[in-house]
Amino acid sequence: MIRYAAAWNSALGAWTRSALLRRLPRLVTVALANKLARIAWAAMVRKDVYRPNGRPLMAQAVG
Repeated sequence: MIRYAAAWNSALGAWTRSALLRRLPRLVTVALANKLARIAWAAMVRKDVYRPNGRPLMAQAVG
């Protein structure tokens, strides 16, 4: 699993790599699933688009 995680070039990939250095792979799998579920839940509740870097989308013209 570490081989694949090292190929991920994102903030989530960095989080996963660092977690794998400190925890068992099975525990990191559960933690990653929890993290992704929280991201999905927040996007649905806010009726928003997921932005991994946290920057807002370009402002849209209002009617």
